Amino acid sequence: MKKQIKEFTGAILVQLQPKKAESLIKKGISFNVGNELNSNERLMRAALLKQAEKNKDFNLLANYHKNFWEQTGRKYFSEKESVLNNFFLPHCLPVFEMLKKLLKDSPEKYHTMIEIGTGNGEVLEYLSRQFPQIEKFVGIDLSADQIGFNTKKYQQYPNIDFVAADGAEWIRENGTDNIIIITSGGVLEYFTQQQLTHLFNYLNHLKNTIFIAIEPIGVDVDFTKNPNSQPYGIERSFSHNYTQLFEDTGFSLWYQSVIEGVQKEADFGVFGAINL
Repeated sequence: MKKQIKEFTGAILVQLQPKKAESLIKKGISFNVGNELNSNERLMRAALLKQAEKNKDFNLLANYHKNFWEQTGRKYFSEKESVLNNFFLPHCLPVFEMLKKLLKDSPEKYHTMIEIGTGNGEVLEYLSRQFPQIEKFVGIDLSADQIGFNTKKYQQYPNIDFVAADGAEWIRENGTDNIIIITSGGVLEYFTQQQLTHLFNYLNHLKNTIFIAIEPIGVDVDFTKNPNSQPYGIERSFSHNYTQLFEDTGFSLWYQSVIEGVQKEADFGVFGAINL
């Protein structure tokens, strides 16, 4: 009952304060960074997300998230603890050890590693030292402010480039054969199922594409009952059926595992895929 009252109140506030709602949407409503939203704004945020989901307007949900990372990404990463030290190093190294073996045994030379959703760039910088045989590393993020910060911070690394762009659009414009694409900690969750399918289909038309995705899977999501992507959690981002998405678009999985206990709302699926 309390939840229903909050949802109703939020919906009324959105109708009564359309300019405020528009301002929230423009800034992004994925979640409340630094508790900067007041109680009414939090109710409006929840109501906007709920209405988009109720209408099954997943493109609108994705746009809300895109706005957030474009406008608030720099603030988020400036306040967040180290993703590299607190998540990546403790949990994500096994798939990259397997990647080293895969590259060693492959007759193909992979020349570029691309990170979609690079954030503060620390994971990409770490990987650039772990894979010296790769010539170029590209970090893509929606936040132009964050990319500007990264470019200055890592200017001593001539093999690392940072780009402010939509990752999928940039790859469609610049993708080549023999590339490795990675995401870690939750990036593809802000893409719709249709957007991911289009991206994976494009990548499968390139030769020798490796994709490593480390992405949240909602603990309450059961793909045996509904195999499609579903909103989950407080952000209402998307829990995707990565196994099916990769296989349906022509990729084969060479690695798969689950990281448990990092979040209450989700475990993290770790997927290594290659097109053959």
